[in-house]
Amino acid sequence: MPKVVSIHSYRGGTGKSNFTANLATTIAMQGNRVGIVDTDVPSPGIHNLFSLEPENTNKTLNHYLWGEIPIEEAAYDVSANVELKGDGKIFLVPSSFKADDIARILKEGYDVSLLHDGFRKLVKGLQLDYLFIDTHPGLSKETFLSIAISHILILILRPDKQDYQGTAVTVDVAKQLKVRKMLLAINKVLSKLNFDALQQKVEETYNLPVAGIFPLSEDVVQLASEGVFCIKNPDHVVSKEFRKVAQQIMA
Repeated sequence: MPKVVSIHSYRGGTGKSNFTANLATTIAMQGNRVGIVDTDVPSPGIHNLFSLEPENTNKTLNHYLWGEIPIEEAAYDVSANVELKGDGKIFLVPSSFKADDIARILKEGYDVSLLHDGFRKLVKGLQLDYLFIDTHPGLSKETFLSIAISHILILILRPDKQDYQGTAVTVDVAKQLKVRKMLLAINKVLSKLNFDALQQKVEETYNLPVAGIFPLSEDVVQLASEGVFCIKNPDHVVSKEFRKVAQQIMA
């Protein structure tokens, strides 16, 4: 049965899109057909990681939400873009990164129920094993929908007081929406911190498992969103941590 996985954070700047791209790619590397939908319509960005250029992207999630195309037409096979080997596939449905389109959807809004229909059609039409939803930070009706329909919700936080407080709110909302499974991922952790103590503190605070702890890495920063890190650096400690999280998703 296909799994829907939402990746969310209460605040921006947590590395959510980078996390989504690397985790989805790691799972695709195991021979799975993986879809990603960028629902962060006000500030899309995950397309950069998959080298999806504006001149080659004339159909997006926006055009589906406006009733102009079936959602499958906005799904781009980006497997070759990241040099994915084997039988796995990655399909990306980007949000439009044109200023006029962003302004229009912010002004007019869209029918949130269309998202649910679109997710279902995408899973069926592309025969996906996993569908990842890259959400917009914070809490909104769009986010509530993505959280509510997910089989797994991964909440990303940094070891930061604002992140801790925001994550607590998000966890409470997700519990009210009866999310089936929640996992935490701690990102951008300074190497001098005690990772075991940090994991224990976070798990006790939220009564949820920590799926992975990712160090603040200059190597990741240096890549500057020009590609998917785990493909380019498969033996790096960050890539190994993504494989650890992937195993928990695929279990």
